[in-house]
Amino acid sequence: MLIAGEASGDLLAAELVSALRGNLPAAKFFGAGGAKMSDAGVELAFDLTQHSVIGITDVLKKILKFRELFNQLLALAIERQPDVIIGVDYGGFNLRFGQAVKKHVRDNPFSKWNPKIVQFVSPQVWASRPGRAKKLAADYDLLLSIFPFEKAWYAQRVPQLRVEFVGHPMIGRFKNDDLRLTSDPAERASIVNRRSQILLLPGSRKAELQRHLPTLLGALKLIREKLPEVRAKMVLPNPSLLQLAKSLGANLEIQIGELPWALAESDVAIASTGTVTMECAFYGVPTVTLYKTSALTYQIAKRIVTVKSLTMPNLLAGEDVYPEFVQHAATPENLAHAALALLQDPARRQQIKTKLAEIIATLGEPGAAKRAADAILSLL
Repeated sequence: MLIAGEASGDLLAAELVSALRGNLPAAKFFGAGGAKMSDAGVELAFDLTQHSVIGITDVLKKILKFRELFNQLLALAIERQPDVIIGVDYGGFNLRFGQAVKKHVRDNPFSKWNPKIVQFVSPQVWASRPGRAKKLAADYDLLLSIFPFEKAWYAQRVPQLRVEFVGHPMIGRFKNDDLRLTSDPAERASIVNRRSQILLLPGSRKAELQRHLPTLLGALKLIREKLPEVRAKMVLPNPSLLQLAKSLGANLEIQIGELPWALAESDVAIASTGTVTMECAFYGVPTVTLYKTSALTYQIAKRIVTVKSLTMPNLLAGEDVYPEFVQHAATPENLAHAALALLQDPARRQQIKTKLAEIIATLGEPGAAKRAADAILSLL
């Protein structure tokens, strides 16, 4: 059984299923996810990616729906009794689900069903509420990490939890792409800088578009006042967001999917913090990042988040490689000023690209899904 609640997790789960099938051709897969999992042969109870939210206020608005979906999946797990339950990212939902399954097992000592519980992609417990690591250790048999520092972090706090660093799936995913960066800085520069372009990446959820896009469009207007010749493009992950973007005033070239091609031809990106910043890093694109959420979520986050940056390449580097603007600081003026500074300074862009290449080199070799599958099979 696999559960993925976001577009990135849907793709990751589909890749994992393909890797598992290589060793278990007769295995059956079911759960909740999106179109890519369905295409990979996973029998979906429903499309959970359609309910993707961010922040406490967005969760509260749909709390009853999430409870309904959660209970439906728990009943399905108890009915079908899978050998392994794999949560793919989507930590808030999946951690609670793993705990609920283990509670059911403990409450029914005469039942023979006791599935292995796996989490693929660590929740960011190292960034906030580190006490959740103890809950993971109590209920989970295996944690599959995609960032190199996480295994040591868990080993210091909950050494009883089995954690395997399998590498970042992005590396294997792009390994055959003709546009991927090479180890040669000059070649990377020629690939990325073929055309002068700024790329807008507002996010993959409706709430992110609603909060980020007006600010991004304001920044683009200011940039064009200084550099009227600059080209601009926006990439959205799926067609369902296109109409919303247009209703918010997006009057520029909009591309659906195919993010690597857009990154490879861009000089600078302005992106929401999150998974996409790692893809920007892989393609060596200097990026300005932003994050805006509801006032309530922001006030809560200020009190529980312990890391200095929300941008993963900055955390991996231990310094501010990407300029970051959060909440009230995420204004059109600040974003435009930072983006213009990058656009007008080729030497600084090259320095950032060199640093990004060093970061990407720490993320392991291609084959993350295969290594994740091997670790899961070892449980059986």
